[in-house]
Amino acid sequence: MKKFLLLPVFAMFLAFCGSASAQAVDTNSPDGMIKTVTQEVLDQIKTDKNIQAGDVNEITKLVNEKILPYTDFTRTTRLVMGRNWNTATPEQQKQIVEQFKMLLIRTYSGALAQVRNQTIQYKPFRASPDDTDVVVRSVVMNNGSPVELDYRLYKTAQGWRVYDINVLGAWLIQAYQQQFNEQIQQHGVNGLVQFLTQRNQQLANGKAS
Repeated sequence: MKKFLLLPVFAMFLAFCGSASAQAVDTNSPDGMIKTVTQEVLDQIKTDKNIQAGDVNEITKLVNEKILPYTDFTRTTRLVMGRNWNTATPEQQKQIVEQFKMLLIRTYSGALAQVRNQTIQYKPFRASPDDTDVVVRSVVMNNGSPVELDYRLYKTAQGWRVYDINVLGAWLIQAYQQQFNEQIQQHGVNGLVQFLTQRNQQLANGKAS
């Protein structure tokens, strides 16, 4: 993926995942939920100096406190791992979910400082009333350049949940599947846990490579 081009967009997704909503968000409407929460996130970023500065602790706190209402990150991680998910113990699954979430936060937290004047145009939403898996499509205007940003959601008893995003044709789940699979094939599930943990430690210490 074109990492640096995608940074602001992934940052917006992370912020969306961790958004606190001052008003009620209708989770029974997938496109309405996306529109409401995303706008609130953009407004919040413009006024929150800590997020603008890329404060990892503040961003982590935000995500951990508010991610559950609108996303299913366990589902995201399970789909990234594919059949390897069932070979992991419940404790390993828990560790991988947490380490993967932290990896995304640490990788893209600095990009929040780049989110300023982006505008979002939503494409017409098409879905049948009985659909349980839908895609909300949008285009982010980033300094005049259009960036495709789509959200994939599935229906639960508690409403719709985001579990994947598509940026410029690259779905988040697909982008990490090969890397996770290679780690598991070479080093086992524990090897993946160790890899994610070490990577997070490197990022925490300011090592980008």
